[in-house]
Amino acid sequence: MQQAIRYLTTGDGARLAWASLGSGPVLVKAANWLSHLEYDLESPIWRHWYRFFGQHYRLLRYDERGCGMTGGDARGLTLDHWLGDLEAVIDAADLREPFALMGVSQGAAACIAYAVKHPQRVSRLLLYGAYARGPFERGNEEAARLYRAIIDIARVGWTDQNPVFRQVFTSRFIPDATDAQVHWFNELARITTTAEAAGTLLEARARINVTALLGQVAAPTLVLHARQDSVVPLEEGRLLAAGIPGARFVELDSRNHVLLEHEPAWQRFREEVLAFLGGSARGEEHLAALTQRERDIVAALVSGQTNAQIAASLFISDKTVRNTLTRIYGKLGVQSRTQAMALLRGSVVD
Repeated sequence: MQQAIRYLTTGDGARLAWASLGSGPVLVKAANWLSHLEYDLESPIWRHWYRFFGQHYRLLRYDERGCGMTGGDARGLTLDHWLGDLEAVIDAADLREPFALMGVSQGAAACIAYAVKHPQRVSRLLLYGAYARGPFERGNEEAARLYRAIIDIARVGWTDQNPVFRQVFTSRFIPDATDAQVHWFNELARITTTAEAAGTLLEARARINVTALLGQVAAPTLVLHARQDSVVPLEEGRLLAAGIPGARFVELDSRNHVLLEHEPAWQRFREEVLAFLGGSARGEEHLAALTQRERDIVAALVSGQTNAQIAASLFISDKTVRNTLTRIYGKLGVQSRTQAMALLRGSVVD
């Protein structure tokens, strides 16, 4: 995966690192905690995310203040700062057409605020593992005390060479990770931010509350949430979906806050995203690599025909259809009928 990394300076003098990856319809991802524009592409925690999005979209993302390649001072940050930084990246990218916006975890707050402030610019809103209100805003005293303890742990031992303190975060974010993935996440935490910035950002997150904005979101919205997410409770995802008019909610069978490549929930996530956001412009490029028979089958596939119907219309066997579809999926870079249909939706098939 190749990306272009650039820097911009915000109106209040902060320097943000942002990147463009892939090609196709534009998808802008608001910053979430523990990101590093370069390191993420190597990480077994995040690289499958960026490989997927880079294959289908032009993904724009950035490291937030206090993290990754942006760094800097994380003190005193509020929703206004996070919204302003998202606006600055979008302006720097000089986007002329409406685009899709993605908020992961706390990134949802900036996305919701942006969608309400700039309704004409947002074509779709995609939210995953997201919340509208931070832990101090949920009316749960026990959960708030636990979160306060986590902030204290971050300030005490975040950058310690012994990963025992960071393991507290890792075990909550990715409880089903392999040993290698655990090691990478521990290192990501150490490399991405400092102990002081980690504590400061965690505390600022806890006071987020954009529930009053939910009813003003006009963009079509998809909310996805892991059923047993211990970082952001499932109820917070349901709150988002209930508050945003017409939002669709998908519950994923996972315990991980960050979906891992090996789990079935990741496959479901990709299928839902492709169906919601549509295929990339690269679908037409892929068609050029198909034989005429394969293009005939693709045309029937996109029209919604079953394998038996395709076989009957082309006077071939079901087995030939299945084998040809397997080759087509390989050429398109997808793994299922749903992904292929989403990728090719809107493409011209002669």
